[in-house]
Amino acid sequence: MKISTKGRYGLTIMIELAKKHGEGPTSLKTIAQANELSEHYLEQLIAPLRNAGLVKSIRGAYGGYELTSAPTQITAGDVIRVLEGPITPVEGIEDEEPAKRELWIRIRDAIKDVLDNTTLEDLASHSEDHEPEGYMFYI
Repeated sequence: MKISTKGRYGLTIMIELAKKHGEGPTSLKTIAQANELSEHYLEQLIAPLRNAGLVKSIRGAYGGYELTSAPTQITAGDVIRVLEGPITPVEGIEDEEPAKRELWIRIRDAIKDVLDNTTLEDLASHSEDHEPEGYMFYI
C-alpha cells in the first residue's frame, strides 16, 4: 500500500490543527507556509476532511480551520481512509490462493492496527527527542 501526497499532506494539515487545538482557528496559509506546501493543494484536501466531519471551518478575518474533536479522538486511520479510501495492500485479494490471501490479510490488519492506534495527539506531541539513537558499531 502506498500513501499518496493526498494522505501525507492531509495528515500534515491534521497534525498542525492538533498542535493548535484549543487556540482558535488556523488558516491553511499558515500551515502551507510552515510546511512549505501549496496552499491551493491544501484547499483541495480540506474539503473531504470537512465533509467527513473531522474539521470545521470558521469564517472571518481571523478564520481558518479547527478539529471537531480532541486530537486524542481522531486517528491517523480516520484521516487516511477519508483521503485515500479503504486500506488494502492488494487488489482482488479474494482471488489469491489461501496462503497468499492469509499473508495479505495479515499485512492489511497490521497496517490498520498501526493507523487506528495512532492518534493526532501522538503525532502532534512527537518530537525529535523521541527518535531512537543511531546504532553504535564497535570494531
